[in-house]
Amino acid sequence: MANDTSLLRLEGISKDFYGTTVLKDVSFSLAKGEILGLVGENGAGKTTLMRILFGMPVIAETGGYGGHVLIDGKEAVFKSPFDALDAGIGMVHQEFSLIPGFTATENIMLNREPSKPGSAVELFGERLSILERAVMKKRAVTAIARLGVKIDSETAVSEMPVGHKQFTEIAREIDRENMRVLVLDEPTAVLTESEADILLGALRRLAADGISIIFISHRLHEVIELADRIVVLRDGTVVKDVPTGKATVRDLASWMVGRDVGAAAARDFRHDLCGEALRVEHLWVDMPGETVRDVSFSVCEGEIFGIGGLAGQGKLGIPNGIMGLFAAGGRVLLHEAEITLDAPKAALDAGMAFVSEDRRGVGLLLDESLDWNIAFGAMQVKGEYLKKIFGGLFNLRDEKAMRVLAEEYIAKLEIKCTSHRQPAKELSGGNQQKLCLSKAFALNPKLLFVSEPTRGIDVGAKKLVLDTLRHYNRDFGTTIVMVSSELEELRSICDRIAIVDEGRIAGILRPDAETAEFGLLMSGEAADGPIDGGER
Repeated sequence: MANDTSLLRLEGISKDFYGTTVLKDVSFSLAKGEILGLVGENGAGKTTLMRILFGMPVIAETGGYGGHVLIDGKEAVFKSPFDALDAGIGMVHQEFSLIPGFTATENIMLNREPSKPGSAVELFGERLSILERAVMKKRAVTAIARLGVKIDSETAVSEMPVGHKQFTEIAREIDRENMRVLVLDEPTAVLTESEADILLGALRRLAADGISIIFISHRLHEVIELADRIVVLRDGTVVKDVPTGKATVRDLASWMVGRDVGAAAARDFRHDLCGEALRVEHLWVDMPGETVRDVSFSVCEGEIFGIGGLAGQGKLGIPNGIMGLFAAGGRVLLHEAEITLDAPKAALDAGMAFVSEDRRGVGLLLDESLDWNIAFGAMQVKGEYLKKIFGGLFNLRDEKAMRVLAEEYIAKLEIKCTSHRQPAKELSGGNQQKLCLSKAFALNPKLLFVSEPTRGIDVGAKKLVLDTLRHYNRDFGTTIVMVSSELEELRSICDRIAIVDEGRIAGILRPDAETAEFGLLMSGEAADGPIDGGER
């Protein structure tokens, strides 16, 4: 921390949404060059607090807020994000805000492009100024280099792996000449372990240069490793504001949820599973950044089968290809019946369901209510939650049945919301993920693909989601294929775990195998070749 002078101070910040208190008397300060860790469960108020700080329009549109934001001791009222940017505050949101068709350079320099007058400027105005592309590229390359990552500045965002998109977002913010405060909302959620290490090192260097950082993350070990001080939010209030040296990961978890949260319960995995539910033979999937080249495996009836591996190696491509979201080939059989690939409805009709890793782009109808989101799949696939009018001449939604369904899952998964009528876009990221799970469970699938189910979810919600998956597996016999970047998460819940490397299955292990064996498979250095069926 560079010094003890408060650059930013929040005093008594309060906020209500639709009659629900989201923030209550939140106060803390941030010194120049300080890294502040901000943690809390999903729905604790972290994102709303940062929206206030960044002048997001949704705050003013919903009645404004109480309290004061002070910069250098003077009150600041931001009516838009442009006001916050002018004051030197930058934010990297949890969901990307890049333009896919633009290059890294064009995204980093967006709305700040250097230009020079051309011959047409005098006649038609500055809109016809000529962009100084060499200067743009130089600045973009410099910003990327400050982060310590190798990204081609001329690569289009649409062609980037997800980790590179995150670094491009951050590079855009640190390129701003007056950058004083950088807010990062779950910046490592989409990064591999090595990429996360690179980012944490870059943030330390930025802080040493005098940039203050607010680091929001559910990865508590990263917060402990990086932050100078940690503020814990619970139910919209500050419950702890402590130096990092006075907190452990277990302390943070307990303060966040108001109860002791231990490690995930050890999985009493089963050796006696029999009967084949799913067979995949020589599957290939053309998913950008997650190409699957040749994957074969089988899943037992009633099993929780895990798929892990490093980012970009193909693990996400497997469920996306089987469910028909990307071009795929090979053979997939569910209970010995072959599934037509490249046909999402065929997969759904066969009794499969999918919780995508892209909850906003694929999983939810963001502008629609919770009950509509939860019932939508069952309505489309099975014709449920519909009233037949005039002997089936046309159908109307069964609003009462939809409400009952929604309230059941809101209670079961502890979705924090105002009511079943609240639009999905107003929920926090973790609660949106729970909504995606509810939508899939409502289909009563024979086999459920779950991809990154706890990405961006806090420690308390993570346990609830994993417990729910166990419940549906054990009590309802749902066969589950779970894809995750978190190895320990897979080991806590799965009966067997397949590791994907370079688009192929490197091996399949039992969850109690040595960590080193998983590491060798992920690195592509398993000495004895593929490990089959978890026998080792």
